[in-house]
Amino acid sequence: MTTELVLGPGGVVGTAWTAGLVAGLRRAGIDLAEAGLIVGTSAGAIVGAMLATGRDLEPLGALRRTTGSGAPAPARLDEVFAVLGDRSLDPVEARRRVGRIALAAGTGEEEAHRSRITALTGEGWPDGRLLITTVDVGSGERRVWSRDDGVPLGSAVAASCAMPGVYPPITLGGRRYMDGALAGGANADLVSGAGAVILVEPLAHLFPPPEAAAGSPALRIIPDRAAIEAFGPDLHDRAASAAAYEAGVRQAAGAAEAIRDAGVAARLRPGRRADAGA
Repeated sequence: MTTELVLGPGGVVGTAWTAGLVAGLRRAGIDLAEAGLIVGTSAGAIVGAMLATGRDLEPLGALRRTTGSGAPAPARLDEVFAVLGDRSLDPVEARRRVGRIALAAGTGEEEAHRSRITALTGEGWPDGRLLITTVDVGSGERRVWSRDDGVPLGSAVAASCAMPGVYPPITLGGRRYMDGALAGGANADLVSGAGAVILVEPLAHLFPPPEAAAGSPALRIIPDRAAIEAFGPDLHDRAASAAAYEAGVRQAAGAAEAIRDAGVAARLRPGRRADAGA
């Protein structure tokens, strides 16, 4: 019995909060890199990849503003969420329509987005089990990536956090891919059910909780009121990243206590973290 970790989406502020939480847990003696499986989606893909490869998470609390790509287009985002919220559409068809929006959004060159993410995560996958979720722009289907697929880690993560209207879709194996959150939030259904599950959900105050594998005891960690205030109204506000990171660090003490009380900490496997690779 091991612990499986699901890191959900959250924009810039959710990325920073999750990073602060994970860093704070490390200081408290709980290293989530030792989980038997890490599922990362969007913001969670960034943190999950950095966690699994043993990288310093503190830079995610000091994100600098960029020009061009990365500045959300409100009209495009409104269009995306209107399509996703249209109950008359089949979910896969809705994602195909969102894919067309993503291709037409004009959010900069994909190589620039890929390079920014690769600078954080590197290109080499860890030895342990890490799953990165994306959505195929053309088919609307979820595509889950692992080290066995032969694509650079940074490229898979860049695709997982390529929200239409914010970042361009990323080409992997000749096809374009966009944000994995479009397929189902945190994609918690990917856990195997073989052990305890820790769900880290930066956007729990905005969206309903995901479904974990049947029979898996789940511990859900979400932002508290102070963290939500630190986020502010704009999930992509880089100016709020430092406050969001510190909010995550502050919440880590309570999260560590909850993890120990639930008996989850004992199921983390020592030595799970692998070398960062190239």
